[in-house]
Parts: sequence; structure tokens; C-alpha cells
Amino acid sequence: MDTISRALQHMDRSVNAWDHRGSVPFEEFLRILVANPALVLRNVFQVFHDMVMSHIGVGIDETPDDPESIHYVSYDCRKLFVEGSDTPFFADRLFANRLVSLVETWKRGAQQNKIYVFEGPPGSGKSTFLNNLLMKFETYANTAEGARHEAVWRLDRQTLGGFTRHETAVFLDKLSKLLEEYEFNQEELFEAEGAMPAGDDFVEIPCPSHDNPVLVIPKQLRRQFFDDLFKNDEMKWRLFTEKEFDWVFRGTCCTVCSSIYQALLARLKSPAAVLRMLHARPYHINRRMGEGISVFNPGDKPVRQNVFTNEMLQSRINAVLRDSNQVKYLFSQYAKTNNGIYALMDIKGHNTDRLIELHNIVSEGVHKVDDLEENVDSLFLALMNPEDKSNIESYQSFLDRIQYIKIPYVLDLNTEVEIYRNIFGKQIDHSFLPRVLHNFARIIISSRMNERSYAMNDWIPEPHRYSMYCDFNLQLLRMEIYTGHFPAWLTEEDRKKLTAKRRRMIIAESEQEGDRGFSGRDAIKIFGDFYSTYARKDKLITMTTLTSYFTKVRPELGKQLPAGFLESLMRLYNFTILQEVKESLYYFNEEQISRDVQNYLFAINFEPVVDETCTWTGDKLHITETYLESIENRLLGAGAEREKRLVFRVATQKEYASRTLAQEILFEGKKITDTALYHDLFDRYVFNLKEKALDPFLENENFRRAIKDFGREEFKTYDKRIRDDVTFLINNLGTKYRYTRNGAKEVCIYVIDNDLAKTYGRA
Repeated sequence: MDTISRALQHMDRSVNAWDHRGSVPFEEFLRILVANPALVLRNVFQVFHDMVMSHIGVGIDETPDDPESIHYVSYDCRKLFVEGSDTPFFADRLFANRLVSLVETWKRGAQQNKIYVFEGPPGSGKSTFLNNLLMKFETYANTAEGARHEAVWRLDRQTLGGFTRHETAVFLDKLSKLLEEYEFNQEELFEAEGAMPAGDDFVEIPCPSHDNPVLVIPKQLRRQFFDDLFKNDEMKWRLFTEKEFDWVFRGTCCTVCSSIYQALLARLKSPAAVLRMLHARPYHINRRMGEGISVFNPGDKPVRQNVFTNEMLQSRINAVLRDSNQVKYLFSQYAKTNNGIYALMDIKGHNTDRLIELHNIVSEGVHKVDDLEENVDSLFLALMNPEDKSNIESYQSFLDRIQYIKIPYVLDLNTEVEIYRNIFGKQIDHSFLPRVLHNFARIIISSRMNERSYAMNDWIPEPHRYSMYCDFNLQLLRMEIYTGHFPAWLTEEDRKKLTAKRRRMIIAESEQEGDRGFSGRDAIKIFGDFYSTYARKDKLITMTTLTSYFTKVRPELGKQLPAGFLESLMRLYNFTILQEVKESLYYFNEEQISRDVQNYLFAINFEPVVDETCTWTGDKLHITETYLESIENRLLGAGAEREKRLVFRVATQKEYASRTLAQEILFEGKKITDTALYHDLFDRYVFNLKEKALDPFLENENFRRAIKDFGREEFKTYDKRIRDDVTFLINNLGTKYRYTRNGAKEVCIYVIDNDLAKTYGRA
């Protein structure tokens, strides 16, 4: 019994007090409103925005200081679509930015009466996306952070009876009491019907449309009411001027609430007295009960009953108001999701009729219930396959009320890899050489992209200049841009030409991609086959294995890829690993490089031949043409022509005199090592040293053999310098680029045997 009690007590403690919150009088609600108006005065669109942003945060802009930035941000959507979900949905960067842009417009109150249709091909994860989104919305809306309030009336029998008893016939009075006594014995039944008795003295009437209590205040009185309610502060100014709060002054309460208000006002003669009978309670969302969220599948048959009422509650209303014609407690299925979400899963079958039925509702914002007009202010969401558009194309006037949001196949290679990791486990990374797994994702994504891009051609009209790193159609470059990354092999000139306008054009073109090629299901099936065939504990999957799979093992898959794409991908891979090996082999003495750069900046201010002492390093310099040439060869690369070196020297000296010395050193007080020119020359020096880092070892056969013997007893027989170089190289590949020991050895042998340093020259 002790364990049972402990278990039950633990349950009590674990339940949030927010789950048991009840209704509060209107005056108490106003105190809550004044304390936090931005939280209380939210409609479903704004709560939806807050839910999304609370899960994904502000995002990361990798180039915040870039004047051409379009704020194409990296959002972490795992909390929204993955965590706590039975079937996770992976939103790539393109779709995440699309979704945030949409909900930002909702937050600002710019939404119109529309149906928001998420369109995507089969296998793009539309249903998973919407189910996960609705699940998170339901959870969020039932917490203190996401809570809203709805109107509920508590009609005081004694107060209302005191006004009418002398006017009521004795017979009717007794009959009314008999009816009330009968009804009091049916409290449990009333609760099941939605009428929650608040005791013998009150009749409780919930608003069937879940209206915010402030909408009960007559529209013509609201501005004065809020002017009196709030102090003259920033929040009051926002309330009266911003579009976000426009619904507070323009909206009207449901027919039931407005008729109750009018009936009570006729009896009580005082708006304040009427509002004392108004309470506010949390708007509880329950998808399974259809409260706040209703989701319809194509096979769900229409309900037979379109108009709902509550006869027992209607009887209680009639009894307390003494007039059965004043308030009609009637509502439709749309009232249950008013200020909530009405969703259609795929526009086919019965859902086509439901979508068409929404036409007048969306256009006018009202729905006819018998002879009453019912306000409908819901968030209407739908899913659609591209081929189902034909079901509604004949309704031209309706199409203006539909806004399409694309959910294509994943176009972000990092997201594609995350899907594989989720399905097959994160251990798959250990079966691949670095970059090979991501290259598998690039191959899959290439089938989903348009081969030609107007925006890319406008930006880089001569794509053959990048033939050593990229395909002719620049798909590989587009993939990098979709991930928010600009590869190092882009020239500085092309980086500057990538204006904000061009960036927007490139991102906008993605809207027309991702509706063909390998679907999400296809990709998982293909990867499963590839991984199960080649994953081995003793051997890593290489690029050679990957390309062979799509060209020899499964050539029917390779035919679905753009022409020449695999060859271009291999060239990019070769270039990338060459840079990694060079970077890992490169020894550099930063102090010596710094001294060389400072001495050069000092020396270019003198005509050769002369002896001078550098102001910054204290080194005595014999400034000759040979000395300047030796430094310039490290800055521009060995073999730079004399004319090119002289042009560079003059331009550097001019930059030094006009900006570095005059502006940064003398005016701003910077050290020479803090100036922009110094950093530019330092980076040039390092880059060119790295380019030649591998040259001394290429003709040394012992170096290659030492790499193969690394980790074996035979490795100890090599010269100490070679052992140090190889050890430094292998360790750096592991720490900088996540290579295993065997993987590092394999990639080094690959670079040497394929003579990649010669192939790419000074690429």
C-alpha cells in the first residue's frame, strides 16, 4: 500500500498546476491582460508563430556583417519536428526559411482569409510534417506559455430572477422551478454535453466558438475601454497602431455570446453588470475531441449533422432568461476550431468537397447555421500532391484564396545525411571516409534539381572556369549555397558579384525544384542497399566504391543523374582531399611569417639598393630587388612574372601609404599587425606556402612507403625526419578532418598515386 500511495502522490506532484486551471471573473481576466497584454491578446496565427519560434530559436546567420546578406538563416528544427515524435520530419534549410517567412507574416497580422496548402510530391513527408506540427501546437497551446482564454458565461439566477419575478405569471414561475429541479439532477449529463453547472445559483454557458473574452465588449466601445484600461506606454501605442492587434478592434464575438450580451443588457441595463457575468477560462486544445484542432483524411465521411446544439443547456438558458427566443445555442463543426486549426490531409476524396465548402467561409469569414451567421476565424491548412490540383482548378475565384507552400524533396545535403543517420543509426559515419557520405547525398540531390539555372548563369556566365571543382551546370555550387556555404574555390571577383538580388534569385529558383528525381523513400531504399552491400568493419567506403555503385552495379540509377555529374563530383572530391593533405602537412612558423610581412611593408617604401632597420621588427634589412622578389614569390606564388610583381608592389605601397599608415596607424592608433593590409598579406603568404607543402615529398618514394607502414614495426626503420613528417600528417588529418588512422593512410596514398598535386597545379 505504501508503494501505491507513493506512486499516486508522485503523479499528483508531476501534474502541472496549469493543467487544473479554471475560469476566472472578467475583472480578474483584465488584471491578467494588463499584466501581459502581448501574451493574452493573441489569435491562432500569432500563437502558431510563437510556437514555431519558441522551438527553433532565432537561427544562425553565418555572415551577419555581409552587406549582401539576405538573412538566409540556419534554423535548428529538431525540437519542432524530431524530438518527441514517433516519425521525425527533417526540414532542410530552404523549407525552414520558407516556413519562418510564412509565420512571420502571420505574427505581423498580415494574414488574409486564405487556405494555406502545403504542396509536395509523394514521399516528401507532408503528412509527417503536418502531424508533428499539430502535435507540437497542441502541446504548446495547453501550457502557460501558449495559453489563450475563451469566454464562458455564468448567469446568476438570483440576480436575473430579481428583475423578472414580479412580471412572471405564478404558473410559469412554478413550472420554471420544476424544470430547474429536474435539470439539477442531471448535472453529470450536462457535463457530458458541454454545459458545466457551477452550482445551483449559476448557469454556465461556454462560448461554442472559443472567442477571446475581449470580443464580447461591443466593438464601438473597445477603443475607449482599452484607452482607459492601459497606461500611456509603448504597449498601448503598439496596441492601437500595429497591425498585429488589428483583430482586437475589428473582430466580433459569436452569435451566441452577442445574443447573451444583448439579452442581459436588456435586463440589467448596465454593460458593467453584464460583464460581471462573463468569465474567462483557458482555451484547451484537444485534437482527438476536435476541440481547437480538427484533422480530416480523404476517406473520412461527412458528418450527417451539420448543426449542433445542447438541448439541456438551451433549456437552462431559456429558464434563466425567461425567453426561449433571445438566445439560440446553435453552432456548426467550424465553431469547434474557431481560433484554432482546421486541417485537410490530401485534397482528394471527401476532402475535395470539404475544401470547396470552405470557399464562402474563407471569402466572407462567416458560415450560415440555420438562420444565424457564425464567425469563422480559423487557420486553414491542407496538404496536396501536385497532381491533385486538377480537383480544384475549375474554381477560378477560389484559387485566389489559396496560398501554396512547397514541401519538396530535401535539397540540403546536410539534412539528407541526417535522414540517413536517423534511419540507419549514427554509426554509419564510421563506415565512410570523410566526405564520402555527404557525396552520396549530393548524388541523390542532383536528381532532384533543375539542370540549368538562369540565376546561376546570370551570376557566372562562364562556368567552365570552375571545371576542376564543379559541374558545368553549377549544381554542386548551388548545393553549397543551399546549405549557406560559399566554397573556398570561388574567386574573390565572383564572391563580390554575388549580390543580395542574385542570392534571392538563386534561393527563389529552389521553389521549382525537388518535385522529381529520387523521392525520400527511394533515397532511403537506395542507401540501405548501398550500405548493406559495402559497409565492412575492416574497410572504409571510398569515392571509388561510390561512383562504381552508380555506374556499374546500379547503372539504371546513374542514368537518372545529370550528365557528367559523377565525374565532376569526383574532381571536386579530389581537389578537396588534396587541400586537406596539404593543410595537414604544412608546418608554418607564424612568428617568422609575421616578421617577413612586416619587413616587406617597410621595405617597399625604399628604392633598392639600400640598408635600413625595420621600424616594427628591428631587423636590419639589405633591401634589394632580389630581397623583394623573394618575398613576393611567397605572396604571389613561385614563378610570378616580373611585371605582375611590380604591379602588385606599387599597389601595395599605395595602399600602405594612403590607408594603412595615414588612417589605421596614425589616426586610429592601430599596430601594424592589426591593419587590414597586414592580414591580407599574411593570409596570402600562408596560402602559397600550403600550396607547395606537398612538393618536397612527391618524388620521395620513401615517404609513400612510410605512410603505408605507419603504425607497424617497419615504420621505425625510416629516417627521423620522414617519421616526423608522416606522423604529423596522419595526426593532423585525424584531428582536423576526422580521419581514422587507416582512413588517413588511405587518402594520402590516393593523393600521391593519382598525382593530384600535379593535376590541380596551382588550383
